[in-house]
Amino acid sequence: MAKPVLGEVKPALYSVTYLGLWYLGDALTLEQLLERAKRFGYQGIEIEAKRPHGFPLDWPAKRCEEFRKRVVDTGLAISGVAAMNDFSSPIAEHREAQLANVRDAIRMTADLGARVLRVFLAWPGAHRTPEGGGRYDIAQKIWDATHEGIPETQIWSWCRECLVEAARMAGDHGVTLALQNHKPVIKTYHDVLRMVREVGSPHLKVCLDAPIMENKEAEYLRKAVSDVGGLQIQSHFGGEYERKTPGGPILRPIVQSQWGAPYARKGYFQDNFYLPFIQALLETGYKGYIGYELCHTLPVVNGKTVGIDFVDSNARLALEFIRETIAEAKRRLVS
Repeated sequence: MAKPVLGEVKPALYSVTYLGLWYLGDALTLEQLLERAKRFGYQGIEIEAKRPHGFPLDWPAKRCEEFRKRVVDTGLAISGVAAMNDFSSPIAEHREAQLANVRDAIRMTADLGARVLRVFLAWPGAHRTPEGGGRYDIAQKIWDATHEGIPETQIWSWCRECLVEAARMAGDHGVTLALQNHKPVIKTYHDVLRMVREVGSPHLKVCLDAPIMENKEAEYLRKAVSDVGGLQIQSHFGGEYERKTPGGPILRPIVQSQWGAPYARKGYFQDNFYLPFIQALLETGYKGYIGYELCHTLPVVNGKTVGIDFVDSNARLALEFIRETIAEAKRRLVS
């Protein structure tokens, strides 16, 4: 019996992890991020399209070209750029400003040679706290207030109108947009597929992420990946990772910290929901990156938010974990 033709899932390091927002300390430069990704063993980096990393106004064509060459010389790749856009505002001027920002991010993505720009339908935002670290709750409250009483069908229509324009601009630059299954407008992966089909552009595809799936049961994840199929061009994984003893198993704490909830650990994941997800990606022939992101409120130790050492530890262990998961998924498919 012939062996199945499998896809390839390559780990990347998403720059939001070292943005200087979630931990106590300064952001890394993208040059420093590139060095860390290489040293840790990642195969690529993904760039957050906001300051201090990838805000398009800070990245004219010449700087993009210089950094692109540096990445190639390092032997890595730019797996994509991540826009932090919100096309859902009831205020027309806000939607237009967001569209202009995405236009510039598309240009920057092309100049960097990345070719994939991750986009949202809606993104409330995040803020830095005076004591260090980041939170989502203030931005979420503002988003909730501005959308109060507006029919979901109207919000959906605004998002679609903007995405139609953005996809057209992406095509003009040889870039493909990857719509992520991220709340608040998107509730399930079915919403992602619906929007992609309504926009009807070859320049709009899908970024399906397992950690934010509405259902993490194995069969549901497999079906989601199968339904998305060849539209999938990007993915992410996240969370915290730790090892109690040298050489011991990698543990994944269950963390509750988003949308205003205080940081808390609620035990450990007993099942690896990434395994059926990645197995399905390989089966569908996905050839692309899965980016690691650490982007939630982090622990406070001795009255201070943890620093970059905590982030480094998680980035290393996350890579080890995802490599083991990819290897196990391949083993199951060929055995």
